[in-house]
Amino acid sequence: MTSPRATTAQRARLAARRRAVVRLAARERAHLAVITRRQDVSYLSGFTGEDSWLLVGRGWARLITDGRFGEQAPQECPGVEIDVRQGVSLAAATAAAIKGRKIRRLAVQTAMPLGDHDQLARAMGARTIVPAAGLLAGRMVKDAGELKAIVHAVRIAEKAFRQLIAGGVKELAGKTERQIAAKLEYLMRAAGADGAAFPTIVAGGPNASRCHHTPGDRKTRRGEGLLLDFGALAAGYHSDLTRVVFLGTIPRTLGRAYEVVRRAQQAGIRAVGPGVLCNRPDGVARGIIAQAGFGPAFVHGLGHGLGREVHEAPGLGSKAAGRLRAGMVVTVEPGVYLPGVGGIRIEDDVVVTASGRRRLSALPTEINAMLLR
Repeated sequence: MTSPRATTAQRARLAARRRAVVRLAARERAHLAVITRRQDVSYLSGFTGEDSWLLVGRGWARLITDGRFGEQAPQECPGVEIDVRQGVSLAAATAAAIKGRKIRRLAVQTAMPLGDHDQLARAMGARTIVPAAGLLAGRMVKDAGELKAIVHAVRIAEKAFRQLIAGGVKELAGKTERQIAAKLEYLMRAAGADGAAFPTIVAGGPNASRCHHTPGDRKTRRGEGLLLDFGALAAGYHSDLTRVVFLGTIPRTLGRAYEVVRRAQQAGIRAVGPGVLCNRPDGVARGIIAQAGFGPAFVHGLGHGLGREVHEAPGLGSKAAGRLRAGMVVTVEPGVYLPGVGGIRIEDDVVVTASGRRRLSALPTEINAMLLR
């Protein structure tokens, strides 16, 4: 059971987040924010269910949900009124919830599906609905509790990876990519994950040249590389890591590419810091890869934000806008992909600090540590 102290702290944290949303809605001259994305509803209320909207006004908040969550919602949402709708749409329930309140203008998330938007517009009658893209801009900066949750998800993923490779080559060679992915996901759940952060990528040999390869029935072989991109979901937060292990020996071309990618990742991490342009780390890492002759083989951005979603703002690509701020968590994951040969990607999770950055993941990146015997 949650302690009164923890409940009080949670209440204050969630209330502060909602006040920030009200301020952002006010910039649109709106009297109410309508939050529809599941991750954002949870971020502002603590609710872990689905198919629900959160209404956020000055000094009040109301969760519109349904009978499946009638018992759960009051337990999870301190300081939030709960409206369990009965046989009416979310739009109709929203209109009923604000009846009698002096609300003439609503700010809704731009991610709202068109059908929901049309229903809400009809239900609101003469009220004005305005799309607002930046209502949850504050979500990019993680507080201490969020950072702790992300680190927990990282540690779970690391533990599972270590367990996976502990048996060496004999435990992996001859297994299919699909079998290895299933075992890694099982190990993460056994270590405390609520699930995998995303479908685990396992790519053996030449399959690793496809950066988002779907694990299949190809069996891994001695003398090749094996790319594993994996993460854990725990308490609503994600981790995202990638390592390449070598089964018995290191192919010459992949070994050279590995060292280039490793240098690029180290430089990219060092380039992360408060006030840094979001495209700067990408440029630093990409320059190292290009100088080594692998420029065209780096086919994606350097990284992305991480938190309640496995891909969220800010981006770290070559065209990324904005600047990094203390509290943001990003991945740094340069890669080199060589068709017919294989691929290398090294990915770690990094938090921007007031004075620089801190790598949250602790798995080694040295090539010898990735050589399995």
